[in-house]
Amino acid sequence: MNKDTKKKERRDKIRRRIRSTIRGTSERPRLCVYKSNSHVYAQLVNDLDAVTMASASTDSNEMKDKLKDKSRMESAKEIGEILAKNAQEKGINKVVFDRSGYKYHGVVKALAEGAREGGLDF
Repeated sequence: MNKDTKKKERRDKIRRRIRSTIRGTSERPRLCVYKSNSHVYAQLVNDLDAVTMASASTDSNEMKDKLKDKSRMESAKEIGEILAKNAQEKGINKVVFDRSGYKYHGVVKALAEGAREGGLDF
């Protein structure tokens, strides 16, 4: 078993443990984060109805031009603020944060801080 496989299994184990305790509802959806090597994705999910209520990513067409010259950290913070703005338009102020097994630093922390600055409470 190589290092990448161990890292993925560790993250999956943490992700399952987190998901066993938190659930998103229509009043307080789950803000889940996914990061790839080049992009950051965030979405608000109502787990009871299995519906995505709002989403934002660096991979979307309107964001590619806006975030072209920014670092990954700045982009993640911007995505958090945009997601918070979309949530506020739908009347969502409180969320449950799901870091998906990633450590709470770097891009994940920047996205969370951007969402808090945008007006989400968690």
